[in-house]
Amino acid sequence: MHKIQSFPEYQVPGAQHQDFSPYESNGGSIVAIAGEDYVVIAADTRLSSGYTIHTRKQNKLFQLSEKTVLGSTGCWCDTLALTSLVNARMQMYEHLHLKTMSTEAVAQMLSILMYNRRFFPYYVSNVLAGLDSEGKGVVYSYDPIGHCERTTYRAGGSAGTLLQPVLDNQIGGKDKDVKNKPKVPLEKAKEVAKDAFISAAERDIYTGDSVILKVITKDGITEEEVQLRKD
Repeated sequence: MHKIQSFPEYQVPGAQHQDFSPYESNGGSIVAIAGEDYVVIAADTRLSSGYTIHTRKQNKLFQLSEKTVLGSTGCWCDTLALTSLVNARMQMYEHLHLKTMSTEAVAQMLSILMYNRRFFPYYVSNVLAGLDSEGKGVVYSYDPIGHCERTTYRAGGSAGTLLQPVLDNQIGGKDKDVKNKPKVPLEKAKEVAKDAFISAAERDIYTGDSVILKVITKDGITEEEVQLRKD
């Protein structure tokens, strides 16, 4: 039998191999809660890499229309690339059809845009919130390659695994033996979102500084800011 020749490792003395990754997580978390005639979406303002905080005042909520807001966290350069593309497509739609894209149409378009990049995905966590054609609150969540799920509440981002159980308990009533779940009023949804972020900021170093809440109703979009811990 022929012996398999083993080639020596060709190494240059003093040379070092540098690993490269096109992705970097800049942290951030999102919470969205939908009601009968409203939707609340919130995101923190910390933008960081590892133990370095780049800024404490970065808004991660992008208003796409009077009825639709996109929350996006993760690799910030991918977030900017994706949101600028979404904005351009919405402008093209408005000029072509002479009307603003509906929340359902935005949700479908975002799914297609992300799926088009499935072989080199956007490294982002997206949650889309808005009012549907009937005026009811809706929330859409996505995986990195564009799979879309319509729901009434969702958490995402670096503290998503900490935030989601709070929503399951307080909004979804997952561990409560209730046959007919009562409707969640707007004020309770806002308080749950705030409390969830206050709790998550205690456990996740990539979530903190402050949280921006946007409330979408038929009367428009209002915004408020709540301070979180700074360390």
